[in-house]
Parts: sequence; C-alpha cells; structure tokens
Amino acid sequence: MNTKYRDLIDQTYYFPQEEFQVEGSELQFHGIDLMELVKEYGAPLKFTYLPKISENINRAKKWFSDALEKHNYKGSYNYCYCTKSSHFEHVLNEALKNDIHIETSSAIDIDIVKNLKKSGKITDDTYVLCNGFKREQYISNIADLINTGHKNCIPIIDNYEEIDLLNDAIDDKFKIGIRIASEEEPKFEFYTSRLGIGYKNIVPFFNKQIKDNEQVELKMLHFFINTGIRDTSYYWNELLKCLKVYISLKKICPGLDSLNIGGGFPVKNSLHFEYDYEYMVEEIVNQIKLACDDAEVEVPHIFTEFGSFTVGESGGAIYEILYQKQQNDREKWNMINSSFITTLPDTWAISKKFVMLAVNRWNDEYERVLLGGLTCDSDDYYNSEQNTNAIYLPKYKKEKPLYIGFFNTGAYQDTIGGFGGLQHCLIPQPKQLLINRDEEGNLVVEQFSGQQEPEDFLKILGYKK
Repeated sequence: MNTKYRDLIDQTYYFPQEEFQVEGSELQFHGIDLMELVKEYGAPLKFTYLPKISENINRAKKWFSDALEKHNYKGSYNYCYCTKSSHFEHVLNEALKNDIHIETSSAIDIDIVKNLKKSGKITDDTYVLCNGFKREQYISNIADLINTGHKNCIPIIDNYEEIDLLNDAIDDKFKIGIRIASEEEPKFEFYTSRLGIGYKNIVPFFNKQIKDNEQVELKMLHFFINTGIRDTSYYWNELLKCLKVYISLKKICPGLDSLNIGGGFPVKNSLHFEYDYEYMVEEIVNQIKLACDDAEVEVPHIFTEFGSFTVGESGGAIYEILYQKQQNDREKWNMINSSFITTLPDTWAISKKFVMLAVNRWNDEYERVLLGGLTCDSDDYYNSEQNTNAIYLPKYKKEKPLYIGFFNTGAYQDTIGGFGGLQHCLIPQPKQLLINRDEEGNLVVEQFSGQQEPEDFLKILGYKK
C-alpha cells in the first residue's frame, strides 16, 4: 500500500512540476534547496526568488508579440507593472530590467517614480499610468512629474472632477486616459464598479470636458474587471462593450490610440492549476482587431498592468510545525510557528489558497490535519489546498521536525500585512530573504530584513522612545 507523502503527491497531481522537484526526501523550488535555507536562516522565513519576476514578464511579452504577428496587428504592446502588488525596491529593480512601464495608484507611488528616475531605472520615455481616485497630494505629485518633463505620465481619469484639478496644476498640454466603470458579475453585491466612468457616460463626458479643452489630449481608454482575464462569456462580453466605447471615441477623437486592458492574469494557486495564457492573449488581440476592422478604425496600442502575475510566483514562506493538538477523535491541529493572519493575510481575509507542500520528510507516512496559527484568534487557520477538501502532511513526530512551504505568495501579502509594523497579537514578522542568480547561474541569497524584535513593537506602541 502506498502510504508515503511522496506517493500521495504523485497520485494526486502531475508531479514533479517545472518549479517543484524532490531530491531525496526534501523539496526544491526553482532549484533552491529549501532545507538549506532553513538550516542557515531558521523558520519561519519568507523569500523572494527574483528571477521569476523577469521570467513572467518575458513570457507575457512573447505571448503578445506572437499574437500581434499572427494577426498582422499594427499596434504595439506595452507591459506595465502594477506597483501596488509589491512596492519593494528589489521588485521594481528586477522588473525594470525588462524594458517595461509602470502603473501607480496613490501619491507616494509618484515619490517612488521620482526615486527610480533619479537612479536611472526609468526615463522620460517610461510610461507612468496613474490610476486611482486622485485627491490633492496625488494631483500635485502627478502635476510635478509632468511639469518637470515626464510627458509620458498619463493620469487615468477616475471621476468627473479630476480634469479640472489637473488643468489647474499642470502648466502645459498633457495626456490623459479614461477608466471605464465596468459592470460586475451578477453574483456581486453591486452592479457597477466604483472605479471609473460608466460606459454610456464616457462619450458625453468627452464632449463636455475634453473635446474643446486645448490643454488635454485623450490618448487612452482603460478597461479592467475584478474577476480578471478569464475565458468566460462575462469577460468577452465586457471586452466587446469596451471596444464599442473605444470605437465611438476614436471616431470623434483621432488622437485616442491606446487601449489599456488592465491586469488580471491568474497566478498558479494549486498543483492542479491550468490556464491557457497564450490562447487568451491571442483571442484578446483577435477580438480587438476584428472589432476595429469592422468599424474601419485603426487598432489601438495595447497596454496591460500585470501585478500579481509579475511578482506573485516569486514569493514563498516556510514554517515549522511546532506541535500537534488532538482536539477530538477526528481533528488533529498542526500548529505552525507563526500566524497566517499576519504573514499570509489573504488566507484569512479572502480565503485565498496558495500552493502548500511539505518541505521535508517526503518519504514518511502521511496523515490528515488542520493547520493553525499562533494567535489567540479563531480565524487564524488554513483549512485546505485549492483542489482538495483536506490537508495531508507527513505524520507529526516530535523527534523529527517537519517544515511546510507556501508558494506563489509574492503579491500583496507584505503590504496588506503591514511590513515592519504592528502584527496581530504581536507575533513577530519573519526574516525576509532575497534569492537571485549570478552570471554563472549560481544562487545568491541575502537577508533583506530580520525577524521583528520586542523592541520594534515597544517603540511603535510608545513604550520606548
């Protein structure tokens, strides 16, 4: 009878997979010996494998390049990184190696842009697309960027007041985009996104506030839906509605030449994950071209704003199983030496699942368990892998330490969790490692931050000056 953890994974999934291999009884991720990291740095720990960022950017650029060529598409493709997914300098530095552009969502984003310009990481040729609801400081920062020569800074209009605010703050002519307020799926609690301007209102808005405004040049229409880019009738229907608006605008605004289809490429969240990225890109390009050809208007330049897709699959977290609590006849709780609420907040906030695997002891027998965090909070648990109704791990043995890994956690978790700040129940934030490869392909590991100390919390809380 096959009772080893290795047998379970082999029987349940197609395994090994591109990023996951097992050497002996220990898991490797992109060739990283995870147990060696544990031996040197301890656990809990979080890490970012930087080469995966560049890999995903270049995968997407190739899919679009191939699709443009296949369909004889005359417009260009521009990859933007959505900074809110992870604002860290090491992430931006890696992403910007690949001739990309960026999308911002708040005032401080522009301070990051200025820092990147000063260090030569971006230039005036880099598109900076400014999304989000814009208040005084964001407007001021955008205006300062444009007034100092960054003409490829394009604020995406989110509400009717923003053009007047920008007009007052910007000295010369400037480019803008308009965000479409897409209609949500029927299961949503509301019908229309709070972001942007409604489909039927965009052309009247253009005629009233933009058409005769000599200071403003409309260059871009922005389209995004919360469910992301998926092969569903809902997505294709919303895209076609967007294209109708683009065509209507293009006929009265010849300067409009770009369509931003936002982000929304999914991140691998299970070993069962399947998604035909290449097909989706091809079909998007095809639909845009068909609609424009039928209307006899030029096809737009295509922009995307991939955030989670860019950085998500670069991240991981490793925990040690501290103890096992048998709470009744059926439920065994494996307690990790950290907290899900603080280190992987999406698991608690939106029930998000990540790829979860044992890091060691793959040749041991397995058992069904529940995973609990250290906080005194009933919501601090992780209940299942994405495609199964239970968690199976090597059997807990006090004398044989067990480590588990959560993978593809690189988007949003640190910012939502409040990196460097207070953590729920004052559970310390774990060490953070950056992993790269040198010119010969050898792994290079450095510690980005250490585990939080009691003094860090006491200072924030006002107990220490």
